Amino acid sequence: MFNFEKLLVWQKSVSLADLVYRNTRSFPPEERFGLSSQMRRAAVSISSNIAEGASRHSRVDYSRYVEIAAGSLFELVSQTKIARNQGLLTTSEYSQIYASSLEILRMLTGLRSSLERARS
Repeated sequence: MFNFEKLLVWQKSVSLADLVYRNTRSFPPEERFGLSSQMRRAAVSISSNIAEGASRHSRVDYSRYVEIAAGSLFELVSQTKIARNQGLLTTSEYSQIYASSLEILRMLTGLRSSLERARS
């Protein structure tokens, strides 16, 4: 097992990506290279950046990747709101993604704080 796989924030980020993939399957074909693709890339980027950051030998570098993961999460939240406004997501689907995003953001914030405290 890789060290990042033990992190609950990474596990929840993978679950969020799964949720986004499930919910974007019903998007119309014209969104395949539009909003659907952007949402999927942003969702995948969250766990990917956590994993890549865990490979760094410096806590400063790791913290930077966690920050990038948070940026991808913010992108996803914005894209999810647009998808909801366009009627591509139900209120329930939107709420699930939003709630999961809030939880992951809190965890990313905690991880980043922990990395910054450890280097002080």
